[in-house]
Amino acid sequence: MISDRWTRDQLKLAFYLYCQIPFGRLHQYNPEIVGLAALIGRTPSAVAMKLVNIASIDPAITETGRSGLGHASALDREIWEQFHADWEALATECAMLKAKLQEGRYVLNDASVDEIETDYSAADQEAVGLVRVKQNFFRRAVLSSYRGRCCMSAVSDARLLIASHIVPWSQDRANRLNPSNGLCLSAIHDKAFDRGLIALSDDFRVIVSKELRSSPDEFIQENLVKLDGQVIELPERFRPTQEFIAIHRATVFESRSDSLAT
Repeated sequence: MISDRWTRDQLKLAFYLYCQIPFGRLHQYNPEIVGLAALIGRTPSAVAMKLVNIASIDPAITETGRSGLGHASALDREIWEQFHADWEALATECAMLKAKLQEGRYVLNDASVDEIETDYSAADQEAVGLVRVKQNFFRRAVLSSYRGRCCMSAVSDARLLIASHIVPWSQDRANRLNPSNGLCLSAIHDKAFDRGLIALSDDFRVIVSKELRSSPDEFIQENLVKLDGQVIELPERFRPTQEFIAIHRATVFESRSDSLAT
């Protein structure tokens, strides 16, 4: 039997889900909350309440005047800090844990994953599609934070949206899955950002390269150049980190000899 006290593993799975669904959908009727509740032996209302408790320690939520339920525990805060310290390790751990629960190979109790024997073999990793799971976590966390809209164009068709890394995946392993290292962009804006044709200022304004601004292409003028100087739509959670924005500007945007604005 699982006691009323939330275990470390239950909290990790709750936070894992919290990152991937919009704040406005933290209610007991959300199918994903219902599914997690069944998986960990809690009621949907208890899981929803825990997610709103987590929101009460999220600065991005509290700074807007929303407070959650305000009953976050010391362990809630500890899990919050652990995720922010190592997104990839804990996202991977949660994916593994969820897979083991779904397969019936592990029953949640007061032990944590770190305290029980686990075999993260190559077979296990292949079974859960580890790389795909990581990419899916990052995409869901970023898109849900931006309300499923491109932060530059407001395109809202998920088929055309990309969770774009600010600091490229290859350059910062520690922040590959950090949602604050992501922007929700349409495919064309993602490509322009990735190629250093556009960037962001420290106050979240779009900077368009000289190369694009001098382009005779009407589509580019209408859909990219017109963005110059405009503030992006900021996410409700996981605001882009200014350090990441500055790194992208210096290593991707300004490194193009023809991209410096005049």
